[in-house]
Amino acid sequence: MISLFSKRKRKSYAPRPNRLFKEPAARQTPAGGGEWTLLQIDKKLAFITFAFICFGLIFTYSSSAFDSTAYFKRQVVFDALGVVAALFLSQTYERLQQIFKPLWLMYITWVLLVVVLFTQPIANVHRWINLGFFNLQPSEVAKVTLVIYIADYLSHMQGKLAKNWRLLVKPLVVSGITFALMMRAPDLGTPMLMGAVVVALLFVAGASLKHLAVLFAAAVPVIVYQLIFYTYRLERLLSFLNPEAQAGGAGYQLMQSFLAVGSGGWFGKGLGNSELKLEYLPAAHTDFIFSIMCEEIGLIGILVILVFFCCLLVRGVSLARVAKSSFNSLVIFGMTLTICLQAFFNMAMAIGLLPTKGIPLPFFSYGGSSVIMTLVMMGIIVNMAAVRTPRREDYTQYRNRNR
Repeated sequence: MISLFSKRKRKSYAPRPNRLFKEPAARQTPAGGGEWTLLQIDKKLAFITFAFICFGLIFTYSSSAFDSTAYFKRQVVFDALGVVAALFLSQTYERLQQIFKPLWLMYITWVLLVVVLFTQPIANVHRWINLGFFNLQPSEVAKVTLVIYIADYLSHMQGKLAKNWRLLVKPLVVSGITFALMMRAPDLGTPMLMGAVVVALLFVAGASLKHLAVLFAAAVPVIVYQLIFYTYRLERLLSFLNPEAQAGGAGYQLMQSFLAVGSGGWFGKGLGNSELKLEYLPAAHTDFIFSIMCEEIGLIGILVILVFFCCLLVRGVSLARVAKSSFNSLVIFGMTLTICLQAFFNMAMAIGLLPTKGIPLPFFSYGGSSVIMTLVMMGIIVNMAAVRTPRREDYTQYRNRNR
């Protein structure tokens, strides 16, 4: 497994065969491990998740200008469904993984990404499948399944990636097909986000920096083509470089975001007192909810939110270091990075560090697919990091053997 994720301390200065990976010692399982037993949930992750859910509901209600109650009620339902899914997966995912192979999950994801291309467009894009009670966004599902597939593949290629670049072809082809289907929607933000996550997984799995540099160079023409082919993306890029020059056009949303962030000051205007949410800032309760948060709770409040995301990242990496297998480590690391990197992208977009893209803020932005799949990832992370709770009879047998 990755030395980055290894719980064993280095005992000598002898060179290792892998730059980053080393398999940690497997944990002992109680007698009768084939039977289902309750898994002990990581309390720190549970607390962070609970705090994010509460914060998210508060700001969903606060950032909605005229339909606060309606959005809040629906968000409560989405959170409830996500919590149920997270609790279920936190206890069962490791067993479900033995039934549903990662490649099968990718096939299902590709079917969804193809089906969505033939649905009725919303805001001139094909990103949602109408299920009646809510709209399913296949790209959110792809975030989960792609991390699982890449982690499964890399866990079987431990120590081989740096020596044989051909081993990178299969995960890159699978990722490329997924990204290509997303970009047909069109959607460029999610492929760029998940591309960064895939590269990070390849790096910690031991891929050569030279090979990753070649991969980055090959991706540049694709990104340039997407910018040129879709002219509105080029306009967004130009407005990002100089938003004041296009304050009444392509740069309007970013300029309104600046006003919301800057007017919050140190302590903000108070919950519910945002002025920019009154139809001045488009997507105030979805993609630009961070700007409204800055306006209402100020810099001090936002620092608290940032600390929680940093705690999630640190805790996720810490759990990945001591996971019982390469697969578990990569899943924990990949999903934690996906959530935290998405949060960074959204915040950076709101304050003008990155061009505006339709990337929601995890746990906070209104939307069914985003909230549910984020909580699904948290459930899987908890399961991959969980310690099996011994049954009473197992503890009794252990105690009798060690008298």
